[in-house]
Amino acid sequence: MSKVYKTFYKSEIGYLEITASENGIKSLYFSDVEPESTIESNVHIDKCLEQLDDYFKGKRKKFILQLDWEGTQFQKKVWESLLSIPYGKPISYMDVALDIGDAKAIRAVGMANNRNPISIIVPCHRVIGSDGKLTGYGGGLWRKDWLLNHETEFSNVEKQMELLF
Repeated sequence: MSKVYKTFYKSEIGYLEITASENGIKSLYFSDVEPESTIESNVHIDKCLEQLDDYFKGKRKKFILQLDWEGTQFQKKVWESLLSIPYGKPISYMDVALDIGDAKAIRAVGMANNRNPISIIVPCHRVIGSDGKLTGYGGGLWRKDWLLNHETEFSNVEKQMELLF
């Protein structure tokens, strides 16, 4: 079994606990508790911290990191689909189900989304109800709302810049 490294990132919406193996990022979860002082790092964590910094500053729209997630084949298929959701463009659970080729799997898609171990990077926050309402989010609905508003704000900045040129 390979060593697991762990560190924390302090964001505008709380601490993020990041774990990684020698193969890539294993998890990224919100934490409401101030972390202990122990920080373990490797190349994957260092890249993740840098990219999270850029994301929260509105400079990064897509993460380019090696992932080392654990889950069922179906969960991994859903998580791969989540990676293709464009920045600032929420989609529905049905859209994800259709993307993986099984419209009947909408509830299973919801469960896989709920079990996503790598929040923000694997953007499960971009999945909303078919009625456009926010639905469950492990980090709390207020964080999901914040992330969506953050991405909308920086998507609009790009559009405004395009209009200037």
